[in-house]
Amino acid sequence: MPFCSQCGNQVGAADAYCARCGASQPLASHTANPVGRGLESLNPKTASILCYVPWVGWVAAIVVLASDRFRHDRPVRFHAFQGLYLFVAWLIADQVVRPMFDLMTNLHLYRVVEAVLIGASIFMMVKAAHEETYSLPLFGELAQRSVAED
Repeated sequence: MPFCSQCGNQVGAADAYCARCGASQPLASHTANPVGRGLESLNPKTASILCYVPWVGWVAAIVVLASDRFRHDRPVRFHAFQGLYLFVAWLIADQVVRPMFDLMTNLHLYRVVEAVLIGASIFMMVKAAHEETYSLPLFGELAQRSVAED
C-alpha cells in the first residue's frame, strides 16, 4: 500500500489527496514501477547536482549531455559542461601541478589548489540545488559557449 509523499500516512492507490494532511499524491502509474525508467525519472535539479560530485561527476555530466531527456534543457546542460571543465581542471592539477610541486618539495601549494577545486565543486552543488546557473570564472564562460553551440 502506498504512503503519502508529504506526511507518510497510508493512502489508497487511487487516492489523489492524503486524508491526514491533504497533500496531492503522485499518480499511481508513476509509482507502479520506479525501476527501469532510466533518465525519465531523473529530476533536472538532481542531474545538475550530480555533475559536480568530485571524482565521479564527469560520468553524470557525460550521461546528461548524451541523453535526449536533457537535450533542450539549457541550465542542466550548462551544469554538465561546467562540471566537465571543473573535472578537467582537477585532472590538470593532479597530473601536472602536483608533479611540479613534488619536484620542488613544496606540496602545500598543491593542497591549496586541491582545496579550491573541492570548494568550487561543493559551492556549485549548492548553487545547482537552488536551481541557479552560477558561472565560475573561466569555467562558466566556457560552459556558456558550449551550450550556445548546441
